[in-house]
Amino acid sequence: MKRICRYMIFALPLACLPLAEAQGVDVGIGFGAAQTSAASTGLDPNTLLSCQLGSNPTGAGCASTPSLSTFMLGFSGDLMFWKKFGIGAEINFQPSKQNYVTLQPEIASVGQPGYTLQSRVTFYDFNGIYQPVKTKRATLKLEGGPGGANIKFYENSTSTTAITGSQNYSQYFGSSNHFQVHGGAGVQIYLTDHFFLRPQFDVHWVNNLTQFGRNTVTEETVWVGYTFGGQ
Repeated sequence: MKRICRYMIFALPLACLPLAEAQGVDVGIGFGAAQTSAASTGLDPNTLLSCQLGSNPTGAGCASTPSLSTFMLGFSGDLMFWKKFGIGAEINFQPSKQNYVTLQPEIASVGQPGYTLQSRVTFYDFNGIYQPVKTKRATLKLEGGPGGANIKFYENSTSTTAITGSQNYSQYFGSSNHFQVHGGAGVQIYLTDHFFLRPQFDVHWVNNLTQFGRNTVTEETVWVGYTFGGQ
């Protein structure tokens, strides 16, 4: 719950600006998926340095890393200063971690076998908005702007002792931050005068996204939201 409240900070300031100076304020929560390919290289489980897949016939010397194909949760806020132009902000993140690579005991902070390095991806961006087509019940919304991408990593393992038995635990390992440029297109469909659904397609170009196979991440989201003030 604390994590969700922290993410909503990006959107709430937009809703706090005076509505008298704007056409309307949209706030929404999004449910969708993000994907990109896996890296063509792997990681040495002992050093976490890049290695060439298949360099060891047994496969033990170079571990492959996964593609990004995951459920994403998002929060957004848009402020339309004029009928066709406005500004906005979005944040999309993985609610759950995914397995990234298995570590050897030498890398893990505690010398137990079977450590897994897990990852969690977050995208955030600040956008200019253009609405070329707008009717009472539907609006075509185009947006784009700069932002950032963050990938956090966690150690996950199971320890077994005679006192506590088997216990799963996870601890923070490190993170990687990247500049990104975002573009998106969606159709905002009003179910009532204020509640809307917005299916949206997004593209994130993330600088130096070496953790995966491409710098380009695509995303599909359905936003559920509410418009304060007039449409």
